[in-house]
Parts: sequence; structure tokens; C-alpha cells
Amino acid sequence: MLYPMFAMVFLTFFIGLVAVRSRILSVKSGTAKVKAFKLMDGDFPETVIASTRCFNNQFEVPVLFYAACLAFIFFGQSDNSFALGLAWLFVGLRIIHAFIHITYNHILHRIVAFWSSFLVVMALWLHLLAVAHSI
Repeated sequence: MLYPMFAMVFLTFFIGLVAVRSRILSVKSGTAKVKAFKLMDGDFPETVIASTRCFNNQFEVPVLFYAACLAFIFFGQSDNSFALGLAWLFVGLRIIHAFIHITYNHILHRIVAFWSSFLVVMALWLHLLAVAHSI
């Protein structure tokens, strides 16, 4: 479970870099002012908004993922193959979601990726409940 969690941390770091880069480029191009970032008050280019929201998204549903992974580790089930499969599937879907969000941002594609990852994390929690109940 540690490797899927590391992959999510790396994804979050990468998206953070994309967000910072888009902010810097928007200031350099004159499409945003530095002081507008203080309270995120102003008109920002779509790239800034999308990358910032994508970064913030990494601290929403993925928190449920981290908690489930830590619980599997706590219960000595870090090598549970079904849980690992779900964990990697979640990571893959979150990568797809992030890619869509920070590139072409097609809302229907993004919703499908989001809800798929959400259902996977719920399945991970249901599996955790079954595993914890059988211990």
C-alpha cells in the first residue's frame, strides 16, 4: 500500500509544480497580477484556475484513499492483493482525472474519471470493512 500512496504524493507534487508554473507564466505574460494571488481575488487565466483546482482536489477524495491505505497497513494487510489492485486502480484514475483537468478539461470526461475513482475508493473501504471484520 505504500507504493500507491507514494504515487499519489508524487502526483500531488507534480500537479503543484504545474500550478506554480501556470501562475508564474500568467504573471510574466501580464494576464494576472502578483497581488491577485494573495487572496485569489481577480480574473485568472483558465490554466491557473484549472491547475489550482486540480491541486486542491488532491486534498479531498484522496484523503479517503490515504486513510484506507493506512488502515490496511495497520491491520497487517498491506500485501492484500485485492486492496493493492484497487489502490493502483484509484491512482491510475486520479492520474487520468488530473491529466484531463490540467489539459483539455472536458467536463464529461472529467466526471467519469472522478466518479470512477470515487467508486474505487468506496470499494477499497468496503473491502477494508470486510477484512477488519474477519480479523
